Amino acid sequence: MLFWIASGVGLAIAYLFGSTPTGYLAGKLLKGIDIREHGSKSTGATNVLRTLGKWPALVVLLVDVLKGAAAIIFASWFYPWFSTLPFVTPPTAFDLQTWLPWAVCLAGLAVLLGHGRSIWLNFTGGKSAAAGLGVLLALSWPVGVGAAAVFGAVLAVFRIVSLGSMLAALTAIALICDLEQPLPYRLLVIAGSIYVIVRHRANIQRLLAGTEPRLGQGSPASKAESQI
Repeated sequence: MLFWIASGVGLAIAYLFGSTPTGYLAGKLLKGIDIREHGSKSTGATNVLRTLGKWPALVVLLVDVLKGAAAIIFASWFYPWFSTLPFVTPPTAFDLQTWLPWAVCLAGLAVLLGHGRSIWLNFTGGKSAAAGLGVLLALSWPVGVGAAAVFGAVLAVFRIVSLGSMLAALTAIALICDLEQPLPYRLLVIAGSIYVIVRHRANIQRLLAGTEPRLGQGSPASKAESQI
C-alpha cells in the first residue's frame, strides 16, 4: 500500500510543478492584472509577450521549460529513492529498471497536464509547449534540441509561434521514434505532443482561416479589446 501511495505522491508533485502559474503570477506581480482576461487568454509565454513585454515573456518561458525538466529529473530521482526505503515494499512483479521509465512517463504527462490545467487557476492554463520542451530536454536532449531547432526555424521564417510549436511537437515524435529510447519514453513524447497540438486547436482554426497573428502582432482577442 505504501508503495502505491508514494507513487501517487510522486505524480502529484510532478503535476504541481506544472501547475505553478508562471504567466498568471507575472501578470499579477508586474501589472496587477489577470492575464487570462487579456490577449489570447492563455497564461503562456506568447500571451505574456503580447500583454507584458519581452523580458517578462522570456522569464516565463525559461521557468516553464524548467518546470517540465524539473518534473522528469525529480521523478528519475524520487522513484528509485523511495523504492529503497525499508518500509516501502514494491510488488514482487516490479523490477525497478523496467518500472522506472513508466513512472517517468507518467510524471511527464502529469507536468504537462498541470501546466495546461492548473489547480490554482480553476484548471485553466497555457498550452504546455514550453513545459513540453523541458520534458524533452530532460528525457532525451537530442530530441529536445531538434524540436527547439525546428521551432526556431519556423518562427524565423513565418513568425507564427503556434505553427512553430506544433511542428516542433511533430518533430519530437519523429525523433523519439527514430532514436533508441525505451517504449515508455516514446509513448510519453507521442502522447505529450498530441496533447500540445490539441491544446492549439483554436490556433489551427485561425491558421486555416489565415487570421493567426504573427509575432509582434496582437491576438484577435486583443484587437477586439482595443476597439471597445
